[in-house]
Amino acid sequence: MCGIVGAVAERNIASILLEGLKRLEYRGYDSAGLTVIRDGELHRERQVGKVQALVDAVAVNPEFFDGHIGIAHTRWATHGEPAQRNAHPHVSGKIAVVHNGIVENYAELKEELIAKGYVFTSQTDTEVVAHLINDIYKTTPDLLEAVRAVIPLLHGAFALGILHIDCPEELITVRLGSPLVIGVGIGENFIASDQLALLPVTNRFMYLEEGDIAKLTRSSIQVYADGVEVKRQIHEIDAAQHNADKGEFKHYMLKENEQPDAVARTVEMAVDSDEPSKLRDDFLQRNEAQLKGIKHVQVIACGTSYHSGLVAKYWFESLIRVPCSVEVASEFRYRNPVVIDNTLVICISQSGETADTLSALRDIQKHTPAGLVSLALCNVPTSSLVRETDIFLPTLAGPEIGVASTKAFTTQLAALMLLVLKVGVVQERMAGEKLTTLLGQLQELRGQLHASLNLDAPIKAMSEHFEYKKLPVLRSWFAVSNSARRRFKAERNLVYSRRRLRSRRAETRSIGIGR
Repeated sequence: MCGIVGAVAERNIASILLEGLKRLEYRGYDSAGLTVIRDGELHRERQVGKVQALVDAVAVNPEFFDGHIGIAHTRWATHGEPAQRNAHPHVSGKIAVVHNGIVENYAELKEELIAKGYVFTSQTDTEVVAHLINDIYKTTPDLLEAVRAVIPLLHGAFALGILHIDCPEELITVRLGSPLVIGVGIGENFIASDQLALLPVTNRFMYLEEGDIAKLTRSSIQVYADGVEVKRQIHEIDAAQHNADKGEFKHYMLKENEQPDAVARTVEMAVDSDEPSKLRDDFLQRNEAQLKGIKHVQVIACGTSYHSGLVAKYWFESLIRVPCSVEVASEFRYRNPVVIDNTLVICISQSGETADTLSALRDIQKHTPAGLVSLALCNVPTSSLVRETDIFLPTLAGPEIGVASTKAFTTQLAALMLLVLKVGVVQERMAGEKLTTLLGQLQELRGQLHASLNLDAPIKAMSEHFEYKKLPVLRSWFAVSNSARRRFKAERNLVYSRRRLRSRRAETRSIGIGR
């Protein structure tokens, strides 16, 4: 769950990097750091703990970080304990690197680099990347070309941000199996692992594809795929729809209580309030021909999304008699599954960047069974999953910050029910009173969820009556437990005493004493 932020601009970017890291705190992390190029030097600060610790450390000597190009990172420990030496960015000579993901063959590469005289100061796989780029740059003094030469040597999934003192106007980034987005500005450009980090500075984004390598300067963005320069579309998003503020709530876990409105938004995209007894004509209208030929459904997901898929299996089979299989994406990938013809593959992911789900989808698409249709059930319309599937069915939950993922789960269920009804209608398996009843129940969800959440006060009051009820029971249990423990020790000591006594008698008999 690491986070990356990077910038190259005409203005001081330290505050932009730090604000970006703050907006990525929801991802979970144990340390944070940043590196800025200033006056031909790399100025680096790293701290264990909260981003605020990094902010405070930078504030001690702010002039060191008054630069126009830099990278920053929040780390969740994978290789090496949470410690300052393991925090990113990692440096090798004149190069600084931040990294999300994992380099699976880092141990072999590390041995080779140690043999060449490189000294490692961390326990991470990321430092291997920094040293490799440094090593190749010695013979290929072009940062983009050096990075391009390193990528084939790395096995795994990663997103990278790279700086070099000799290239103070260039920010190099790589995306392979880990999310990364480019923020497009005027006289400045940015990178981040989540566009939320960049919303204070831009609402225009370029989404990199698998394997893309990009070079950013203040005035240009060059993207390369397989060594050839390519164009990636710039998307302008409505920042209001991606609002991640807590608003009226004390914390993001409480903000999950927005689910009545989130579920209502999701339902409204398919059910017209003026005609509540039928689905809207424009709901998945362009995909009706694809859905009509579906004979089997395969759901692929992880975690919370997998559990929503299990509910959907029940609905597909019980309501419209379409067979449905559900599998955890990480297991599906490695068991050489059979996907039959005319299958609807539903990939469920809140972020649309779940690595195992994406990999499973790509594996299926390589074999391309006849009549295969892929659908992304996702909360992020600009995500990789949405771009790589045939059909997009949104869940309108808003940004996921709270770890509980309640809004994501309930909106997924609402969207899945709508999909079941759509397939049922298209295939003439669902109509009449049954359809009207289910649509009516979907529209009642908002009120029912509000009613449930309004029970907070009486539940809290009720809980106060039970707060101390177990204490006498616990005291009784401990008393019995301690008494039993004392009896056990006494009996054990008695047994040991008898054994020692028998042993001494045996010894005295063996030397003739006491005969």
